[in-house]
Amino acid sequence: MKTLRQIACGEEVTVKKITGEGPVKRRIMDMGITKGVNIFVRKVAPLGDPVEITVRGYELSIRKADAEMIEVE
Repeated sequence: MKTLRQIACGEEVTVKKITGEGPVKRRIMDMGITKGVNIFVRKVAPLGDPVEITVRGYELSIRKADAEMIEVE
């Protein structure tokens, strides 16, 4: 099982599952990140946050803690 946080810059993956609960899961889903959607990782900050991604044509930044809750394949 891989999470979005483990994906290298320049890779594209498909969301398998979101493991967060409550408001955190809702925030992730409100960004358009849902099961089956493709995510392209544009940039990963070397030391801390964020992970910059492209989802459904939108460029987003998410925290690494949130990226840990997104299982991908």
